Amino acid sequence: MTEKARIAVVGAGWWATFTHIPGLQMHDGVGAIVLCDADAAKLDAAAEAYHIEKTYTDLNTMLQNEPLDGAIIATPHATHYKLAKACLERGLPVMIEKPMTLYARDARDLIETAQAHNTEIVMGYPYHFADFVQRARQVIQSSELGAIQLVNCFMASHILDLLRGDDGSSSGARYVVHGPGNVYSQPHLSGGGQGHLQITHSAGLMFFVTSLRAQRVNALMHKHNLPLDLVDAMLVEFEGGALGVVSGTGNQGSASGGKVDLEVHCENGSIYLNVNAGILEIHRRGQEPEIISVPEGERYPRFATSHNLVDRVLGKAPNGSPAEVGLRTVELLDAAYRSAEQDGQKVRVEELYQSANG
Repeated sequence: MTEKARIAVVGAGWWATFTHIPGLQMHDGVGAIVLCDADAAKLDAAAEAYHIEKTYTDLNTMLQNEPLDGAIIATPHATHYKLAKACLERGLPVMIEKPMTLYARDARDLIETAQAHNTEIVMGYPYHFADFVQRARQVIQSSELGAIQLVNCFMASHILDLLRGDDGSSSGARYVVHGPGNVYSQPHLSGGGQGHLQITHSAGLMFFVTSLRAQRVNALMHKHNLPLDLVDAMLVEFEGGALGVVSGTGNQGSASGGKVDLEVHCENGSIYLNVNAGILEIHRRGQEPEIISVPEGERYPRFATSHNLVDRVLGKAPNGSPAEVGLRTVELLDAAYRSAEQDGQKVRVEELYQSANG
């Protein structure tokens, strides 16, 4: 068993420098960090800020030269598939930032590649490691409330400026090393807007708690004169017959706070999860509700995903954010974007694996 893990961070941008690099450096099981980014200036700035000695501008060169134990993929959405696949083919466990990929067929291929090389994928969903979220999952998957009948999944945030290509740097916003720049306003890098940047969080939460899988999706999305979608509404039928509404807006109206809500209504009760407020309500028919409230610092364990990758490498913990959740989220979003392009026409998830596109 490896005593100290050597982890590559692929991508030296905003989220890697804000979360993954400092997260790895505070984990006592990490022996070395290797940093890779095609942008040499961005790479050098991140390496200097965190005193990282080993850097590469080419992924394949890094994989050939470095004895690694795992890798974190924290690059623009459209690049996840190619970079993660290269690491998995080397037998490396990887942690992939959300969304896993832009297309369902690519996400499924990554899972199959991991299986073929006897390795695994940890998905970058920190909510999954919060105790009150795990309690919600335990209750729903124990079937004590009966079969799921209806799900309401909602996320509101303020990404209006990011979708305009403005991360606030020019007006004084402070970042540890880099800001996101204009990445989230560019479809060829980010895919979509509110769906791929934000609803991936809430949908990942939904699939983690419920283990449902989308079967067909009708969706409408509005850009409101932006390059990418700002407001999304999805009507979902899940396998087994449960129905759901998945929606979100990137125009919350305030840069502070946010809202991530999940309601799951079952035959004999329901749960309500208000993630930002740290509240879980469990309603059982004929009983007083069970209410769990957690302090602010425990609602979003930001470093948990990188720590989980290290713990998996060291054999100290199970995978707390499995790839299947990433796949099911990608299936939903892939179907939703295709439906929105067809003015809300129904798209079946099975069709995602038949089309020659994507």
